[in-house]
Amino acid sequence: MQQSIERADEREHLPSLLAADADELVRRLQHHQKLTFPPAARKTLRLFSPAEAAGFIGIGEGYLRQIAADGHGPAPQPNGRRLYSISDIEAIRRVLDDGGRAGKYVPHRRLGEKLQVISVMNFKGGSGKTTTSAHLAQYLALRGYRVLAVDLDPQASLTALFGHQPELDVGEGETLYGAIRYADPRPVRDVVRATYMANLALIPGNLELMEFEHETPKAMMGARTETIFFARLGEVLAEIEADYDVVVIDCPPQLGYLTMSALCAATSVLITVHPQMLDVMSMAQFLSMTSELMAVVETAGGRTDYDWMRYLVTRLEPNDGPQSQMTGFMRAIFGNRMLTNAMLKSTAISDAGVTKQTLYEIDRSQFIRGTYDRAMESLGLVNREVEDLLRGVWGRR
Repeated sequence: MQQSIERADEREHLPSLLAADADELVRRLQHHQKLTFPPAARKTLRLFSPAEAAGFIGIGEGYLRQIAADGHGPAPQPNGRRLYSISDIEAIRRVLDDGGRAGKYVPHRRLGEKLQVISVMNFKGGSGKTTTSAHLAQYLALRGYRVLAVDLDPQASLTALFGHQPELDVGEGETLYGAIRYADPRPVRDVVRATYMANLALIPGNLELMEFEHETPKAMMGARTETIFFARLGEVLAEIEADYDVVVIDCPPQLGYLTMSALCAATSVLITVHPQMLDVMSMAQFLSMTSELMAVVETAGGRTDYDWMRYLVTRLEPNDGPQSQMTGFMRAIFGNRMLTNAMLKSTAISDAGVTKQTLYEIDRSQFIRGTYDRAMESLGLVNREVEDLLRGVWGRR
């Protein structure tokens, strides 16, 4: 009997334990944040080589040299080499289009071309969803599109990757929840933040987003709102539609009200999947549940038709036999709904993530050249394929 009492005394109170661990972890992360990124520090974008700059603009490197010789672009460095900032790249685009706001090289939306809203999603964590969202948003911004990245995941990894610590830098009402909440919503422009990249803005996330999951059932039961939950995100995006060409939404890894809202606001859907048996089995459940919920939303008047939907294989190891077999298995089932290109697993991407950077931010010299080049090639192929889909919707070649 005495032994049973002692064991009961040794049992741990889970809520207290989790709260204490959370507080300590946040304290240590804040300390690490201050050491790694001092309070006055701001993320910056690296300079790009002539080959990279020419690729983003959509011209040959020789033509870029000719433009530079005509006095457009950065001055040569002491070694005679030119390196291009994103501002330099934007200025050259406008020179090539003779100052026009939308032309061949300035790819902004034209009259009659609708805003593209891409929801990047999967039910299972670890599928590369946030990495895909971040690199896609940055790539499109580098290509000259006006991009809004929306972090709809309460874990806020995209926000951290873009240089904002969710616990420190994002206050109450400063996430998308501030604009879509049922009581006293804020204008969505109040929660949009500029980033260190031209053409790229961010709506950050943090745990506050979970309030939408908690408040929506109450609002529906109490009939406290004229706008049904799944229409709220689309309505606030409509307020700033003229400011952007593309919106990239990083969805939470769950089928809640936030994800359903993102699906109803989207014009296109990108589903990431890691080619492992357990991940694919999980995705089968995810697809079935999504289909059932979307049928309910459709009955209530929600959007269920999209310009395109594609599956993207992520973290692929080409020399892994089972992964290659699983990729082939999915291609046999999904056909052209699979992106032709896959995102390779790379230590370059994971190592960059340790310092909250993407491959577009980190310098090539910090990696083994072959590792970096393979990762960048893979990123470029995937992102260009998505860009081609966007341009196809607009009727561009």
